[in-house]
Amino acid sequence: MSLNRRLSLVLAGGALIALGAPAFGQDAKTFALVQINQQALFFNQMNLGAQAAADAAGAELLIFNANNDPAAQNSAIETYIAEGVDGIVVVAIDVNGVMPAVIQAEEAGIPVVAVDAILPEGPQRAQIGVDNADAGAQIGAFFADYVGDAGAKLGVVGALNSFIQNVRQDGFTESLAGKAGVEMAGVVDGQNVQDLALTAGENLITANPDMTAIYATGEPALLGAIAAVESQGMQDKVGVFGWDLTAQAVAGIDAGYVKAVVQQDPAGMGAAAIEALVTIADGGTVEKVISVPITIVTKENVDQFRPMFQ
Repeated sequence: MSLNRRLSLVLAGGALIALGAPAFGQDAKTFALVQINQQALFFNQMNLGAQAAADAAGAELLIFNANNDPAAQNSAIETYIAEGVDGIVVVAIDVNGVMPAVIQAEEAGIPVVAVDAILPEGPQRAQIGVDNADAGAQIGAFFADYVGDAGAKLGVVGALNSFIQNVRQDGFTESLAGKAGVEMAGVVDGQNVQDLALTAGENLITANPDMTAIYATGEPALLGAIAAVESQGMQDKVGVFGWDLTAQAVAGIDAGYVKAVVQQDPAGMGAAAIEALVTIADGGTVEKVISVPITIVTKENVDQFRPMFQ
């Protein structure tokens, strides 16, 4: 095991994950991906995309799992700076709190690329992801068309500790401003943890037995909302809208109570991040904002995504 790998393995609050072990020459680049967690399929798909891009470039990729701990992300970046990696990808938990470490990396001559969570203005070379406010508005427009004149009582399962999910929540709810017949039941906080989102979703349903729709702002929130609807036997009364497909979400679409899911391209994001670092390491430049499109998945187009979960 290399010194770099031994150092990374002991980073407080997280764990290094190596996806593959190709042989590298002395001139091979080493990049680090500082992740949020490994619970969500979204982040695991991002890891796979990043690893594939690193393999294609003949680079080594180190992946750090922060286990939802912002301090662990900062410590990881500081350690990777000390190790002298050639570039860092960060999927930030605390977009403001991570900035001192990002600045430190750039001052050390190590380029940083941000994925998904949008960092404040700073020295990072690129921001990769979707326009979360616009995507929230898109599924909000879908929701408005879906309920039509019938109206709905809507609850939100969010993650109030996630900047990006708050943006998605605001994009969705703001798109409904002035929509007649939509009553807000309230917002509950799943904290980006599936079990907590389940409990929050159950509490939301219990407090609002006449609720007819739930919007979930991320994968753990959506999984929790689905489980809550099922545990309360509300499949025939509550329609679910949310973010990030899973096998459970596909099953919910098939069953008819999951109505629409925003599907990102996390593998594409991971690949784009590594490709950007490769370009920078070779002396090139990249666009400051690299957008990856979304798809709203419904019963009409779910079949094209089904193989991902078989």
